[in-house]
Amino acid sequence: MTSEKLPFLPFALPDIGEEEIAEVVDTLRSGWVTTGPKTKRFEEDFTAFLGNPSLQSLAVNSATAGLHLALEALGIGPGDEVITTTHTFTATAEVVRYLGADVVLVDIDPATLCIDPKAVEAAITPRTKAILPVHYGGLSCDMPALLAIAKKHGLKVVEDAAHALPTTCGGKLIGTLESDVTVFSFYANKTITTGEGGMVVTRHAELANRMKVMRLHGMSRDAFDRFTAKVPSWYYEIVAPGFKYNLTDIAAALGLQQLKRARAFQQKRETLAQQFNAALADLPLITPPLPAQGDLHAWHLYVVRLADDVALHRDRFIELLYEAGIGCSVHYIPLHLQPYWRDRYGLTPNAFPHSQKAFERMVSLPLYTRMTEADVDRVVQAVRRALG
Repeated sequence: MTSEKLPFLPFALPDIGEEEIAEVVDTLRSGWVTTGPKTKRFEEDFTAFLGNPSLQSLAVNSATAGLHLALEALGIGPGDEVITTTHTFTATAEVVRYLGADVVLVDIDPATLCIDPKAVEAAITPRTKAILPVHYGGLSCDMPALLAIAKKHGLKVVEDAAHALPTTCGGKLIGTLESDVTVFSFYANKTITTGEGGMVVTRHAELANRMKVMRLHGMSRDAFDRFTAKVPSWYYEIVAPGFKYNLTDIAAALGLQQLKRARAFQQKRETLAQQFNAALADLPLITPPLPAQGDLHAWHLYVVRLADDVALHRDRFIELLYEAGIGCSVHYIPLHLQPYWRDRYGLTPNAFPHSQKAFERMVSLPLYTRMTEADVDRVVQAVRRALG
């Protein structure tokens, strides 16, 4: 007897419905395909989602762009240091180098896989100007500890919240805490998507104004305002050498509808994560850390780690899953192993023992809202077979 081969189960898929398609079509018919009324609505809706009208939300074409804008607005430049985690994607750190400042990488808490506040405080020097924590996998960092350190030492805080919508810390949504700026990602595999895109959130008007100007070539007038004015308003001034970081209305159209589904998406991801937790509980794996009681985990990633007594090499484990038709990934190859960061700062694995060990044992399993219970079962059975 032969069984029909099941289709490959990808690591991630966006969840695009008819509402998103209709919104994009409406945009195409409207004549506004670049930054315009839907981008403005998306920004307003995002602030409303966070529930704090004192915040300002600025849509950008990527979270990387948002992080760059945030640090530039805070005045980070040559001679400064910014502390962040080695256990992140390079975008978190590269924006610091864009500005000529230096990156100081520190280790993670082995329980949460988020940046270790004690390591942050130990790394502070007279050159330190900011802390850039990363909410890993959808779990909040220890923000009370990090904000206390920042206040003690007079440092700025920019949260890399690419994984953290909607995540809470102490019952408050990430984006509403006392940090200077928070940056979200809407890349294709994130909890909501605009294809490419991001959102920068701040409560400080002067930072918002600077980022708004720098987002679009350093122009003193927003292009949308100029082109929709009822009287001649062609005049503008270039007040700084800005960037091209604006989000299009086509992308914002996706975001408008995706944002409406953000809480339902989180609930579905949490349900899938709970199914994984129960089904994998008897295996020699470390399953993802859970949030504090009463807090929300966005469940952007479902990262397992092979237990210490598992002889199977992580890379072979991944190969076996792929042979079984299961897509997976690794988040992340730490920055201290990447040639640029390693060589520039003379980094070695023994300086980051927790990140190094986690990297060597971790695999990100598929987790996305279009998955079914049968998909979860496929993944679990493939994991069981791989572990023997």
